[in-house]
Amino acid sequence: MSTQDKPGENIYKWASKDGEFRRKPSTFRNTISNEEGSDFKPEKGRYHLYISYACPWAHRTLIVRALKGLQDVIGLSIVDYLMQSKGWKFSTPEETPGSIPDTLYNSEYIREIYFKANPEYDGRFTVPVLWDKKLETIVNNESSEIIRIFNSAFDEFVPEHAKGVSYYPEKLRKEIDDINEWIYDTVNNGVYKSGFATTQEAYEKNCVNVFSSLDKIEKILSEHEFLVGETFTEADIRLWTTIIRFDPVYHGHFKCNIKSIEKDYPHILRWARQIYQLPNIKETVNMEHIKKHYYMSHININPTQVVPLGNGPDLENPVIKQ
Repeated sequence: MSTQDKPGENIYKWASKDGEFRRKPSTFRNTISNEEGSDFKPEKGRYHLYISYACPWAHRTLIVRALKGLQDVIGLSIVDYLMQSKGWKFSTPEETPGSIPDTLYNSEYIREIYFKANPEYDGRFTVPVLWDKKLETIVNNESSEIIRIFNSAFDEFVPEHAKGVSYYPEKLRKEIDDINEWIYDTVNNGVYKSGFATTQEAYEKNCVNVFSSLDKIEKILSEHEFLVGETFTEADIRLWTTIIRFDPVYHGHFKCNIKSIEKDYPHILRWARQIYQLPNIKETVNMEHIKKHYYMSHININPTQVVPLGNGPDLENPVIKQ
């Protein structure tokens, strides 16, 4: 491995002077629609999705792509699990099983896609990326918006069983938005604010917030099948990608170890298993990519790059509703 390809020591040093990790907003925020004036119309084969199996934000988009039956509508590339000094790298399946190279431009790194869209780009080179092959630019790189694009924009092309199926139904939108807001801040991003904190005070504050919210989620799921009543929505998808990473990664690597999902949250565990066993969901999970990314890329946290053996709870176990 050349010097420039070493796992990046500085990539994850995002904490501010006060020790707090603050995530920067995404840059490309367009949508896809048939509305007059839209540059990005829904078309089969026009768009391509770049993701990482390891990244929980990118994982959301892969899930909705699968649930909506968009596999033949939206192309896919999957980066290597190892985050290097130049960012996410493309590898062949022979080099890294599970990876899918950039079949559009044969790029070596995801940063090349960003520079193709904007040669002056000076932000972070994140996944997911939704790319327009016709205009050769990035449509959107914000996962919460990509999943809503996938939710409804391509319904004319999806299989019959997926037409009209919405994970953001209009009558539940306020409830979904409300629950997304606090779960994002304290759980989805909360584990990162704990793990990337560089002061004891910042770590403790955010770690406590993680578990206060998990306790609240446990109570919700003790009374309802899903986060918003009895309907499976995008709120469940957004939280689920964090929960399945919790015990194998965040519990140890990010020091979120006050409790574990497997031992202390039976209702969250029931819910996680139930979602995992839905059609097309388990195929979106690659625990090897997930674990190797965190433990081998974050060398400022884990300099030995040793990867733990445990994969967290067995999500294949029968679901027992309590």
